[in-house]
Amino acid sequence: MSTNQRVFNFNAGPASLPLEVLEEIRDNFMNFGGMSVLEISHRSKEFGKILDDAKSLLKELMGIPADHRILFLQGGASTQFAMIPMNLLNGSAGYSITGYWAKKAAAEAKLFGQVNEPFSSSDTNFNKTPVNGDIKVSKGSSYLHITTNNTIYGTEYNEYPETGDIPLVADMSSDILSHKIDVNRFDLIYAGAQKNLGPAGVTVVVIRSGLAKINHRPLPAMMKYSTHVENDSLYNTPPVFTIYSVMLVLNWIKRSGGIEGIEKRNLEKAKLIYDAIDNSTFYKGTAEKMSRSIMNITFNLPTEDLEERFIKEAELQGLVGLKGHRAIGGVRASIYNVFPIEGAKALAEFMKEFERKI
Repeated sequence: MSTNQRVFNFNAGPASLPLEVLEEIRDNFMNFGGMSVLEISHRSKEFGKILDDAKSLLKELMGIPADHRILFLQGGASTQFAMIPMNLLNGSAGYSITGYWAKKAAAEAKLFGQVNEPFSSSDTNFNKTPVNGDIKVSKGSSYLHITTNNTIYGTEYNEYPETGDIPLVADMSSDILSHKIDVNRFDLIYAGAQKNLGPAGVTVVVIRSGLAKINHRPLPAMMKYSTHVENDSLYNTPPVFTIYSVMLVLNWIKRSGGIEGIEKRNLEKAKLIYDAIDNSTFYKGTAEKMSRSIMNITFNLPTEDLEERFIKEAELQGLVGLKGHRAIGGVRASIYNVFPIEGAKALAEFMKEFERKI
């Protein structure tokens, strides 16, 4: 294929961005009010409008209640793994263990207190997520942490646990804005931008105002949620360009029918690929059907050699990034919000043709 032709990007992240957003970035790259968008001051009125627009769009799209604050922070989801227990863990907290990233989050929390695991699917190779009733949160827990979509194992929560008075904290890095949720059920949501929101470099945090005031131990200013709430994400120089890019993606989502429109397309894309798996004896999905992710579709072929051949031949057809995570191998198709339905169709057709000729 031509080196100038755009491919279908199935990588788990960084992920695809809308072409029209990339074109707008290109057009403003050298001249955004007399200077490059990379050069504008984070204290300027131009960036003030970008930040306000990004918050307003996110609030509108997700239906974020008035008592939640929106922060744009740095350090990725991995920094939130530590920042959450630093601020909120007092005694013990619950962590639902549904995959690699949930385990990493729990490991960080253990540095600051006791971690209970009210649910774990480790004994079935993380092939499922809990349903209501599976999670029993210990009384007195500081919070319950869940990872709503598990990129490596291809699973996703189809319903969220009821926690009563215990705060619910969610890592939504890989499925934020992919479907409608009731944000009021969550006390803290966080998401690295590089899968569904924009390029890498900023992490969105949506936190209930009362929770942001909690500090159970002395902390550096940069590690306190209260610092960033009080300074409107401007305590230090924020990633201006990345926040600008996120604002453009949020605008694109709004123009694309909002979350309802995105969810409809996400379901269509996932069905095309899952149908190719389910209508075959050659491909085998790794997740239980009731826990399947619409963001990351994981499957195996009969042998590792065939998987390697499948991935190489797919790449020659412009289907890039299908190799499974190094922890489990296999094949993984990541089809985040921006990923086009044409790419899902192309993969489904390739799967059928590859099986036919083997």
